[in-house]
Amino acid sequence: MGQNKKIIIMAAALAMIFLAAGLSLAALKWPPAFGNPFAPKHEWQKGMCYVTWNKDKYSSAASDASLKRMRDAGVKWIAVVPNWYQQRCDTTDIFPNGNTSTDASLIHVIKAAHSLGMNVMVKPHLDIVDASDGSWRGDIACKVEPDWLKWFENYSDFVVHYAKIAQENDVEIFCIGTELTVVATTKEDMWRNIVIKAVRDVYKGPITYAANWDEEYRHIKFWDALDYVGIDAYFPLSDSESPGLDEIKKGWEPWVKEIEAFQKTVNKPIIFPEVGYCSVDYAAKTPWEEKPGSKVNPELQANCYRALFETFWNKEWFYGAYWWRWGTDVRFGGGNSRGFTPQNKPAQKVIEEWYGKRAPH
Repeated sequence: MGQNKKIIIMAAALAMIFLAAGLSLAALKWPPAFGNPFAPKHEWQKGMCYVTWNKDKYSSAASDASLKRMRDAGVKWIAVVPNWYQQRCDTTDIFPNGNTSTDASLIHVIKAAHSLGMNVMVKPHLDIVDASDGSWRGDIACKVEPDWLKWFENYSDFVVHYAKIAQENDVEIFCIGTELTVVATTKEDMWRNIVIKAVRDVYKGPITYAANWDEEYRHIKFWDALDYVGIDAYFPLSDSESPGLDEIKKGWEPWVKEIEAFQKTVNKPIIFPEVGYCSVDYAAKTPWEEKPGSKVNPELQANCYRALFETFWNKEWFYGAYWWRWGTDVRFGGGNSRGFTPQNKPAQKVIEEWYGKRAPH
């Protein structure tokens, strides 16, 4: 039998399998997504983190206008960020406070985004109230072993609350945690058997975890239980005050090699659920830092954005980034702003240029 006839027969057999299962041929992505022909189609995410620390702001008229402005800039996916808290890194109670978005406000922004043709990630954050010693969420660790179970049960209640909202409002992707470095790298069984199981029970869409760039993502053992690997990509790229585009791209080279080697071991699509740069000098040296006293440098911020797009856009394993952050007012940012937002800065033009392109896959 000729080779072409064999291919035709194999294709026909596959079609019969799909039709028998009640699936259309359009549901089949070929080559199969990372080895599984029945896996959900992974989508390239032209993303932005949409953030507020005001309990009602997501449901305001100002937020609706800012959301539309973001859509017009080419953003197709938003990550909304409800914040809960624990008192110290070694306590176990987890709770909302007066800054936490109300459920009604969160549901409003989800529906508003959907009405504009945008997709949504719900990305709950856990922060520390008493961080006077310089601690942050990545330092969370219980002092005695029995407290770990209490912490995970409380944490699961926290994220499942939002997973239910995500399911009820047709949210496209859910993030089960962000940069919980010590917890995520030492407690694999509790993640699998408490958190991931509970989320999967109530939310039927794809899930991810947003791991810190510095070591955490490479040491997590539960990536196989998720749909996307998430890396919060604040990699240092240059020690220079104001590096040019070529120098910034050069700074990505060792990190790209590391990420590519890691991706081959997990065989999962990678997204950046959070990445950003302030519009100041030295923004490429320590991208995770706010720099309130530094010289304003919006051109450096724009070059950092462009370098990431040029480096990752066509990587076959890369499925998008969510920039930190867009504010809930169209006037946010601007030429004198030192902060992370790209709004009303040259970086916004870079986003418009790249998000205006057809997604690579």
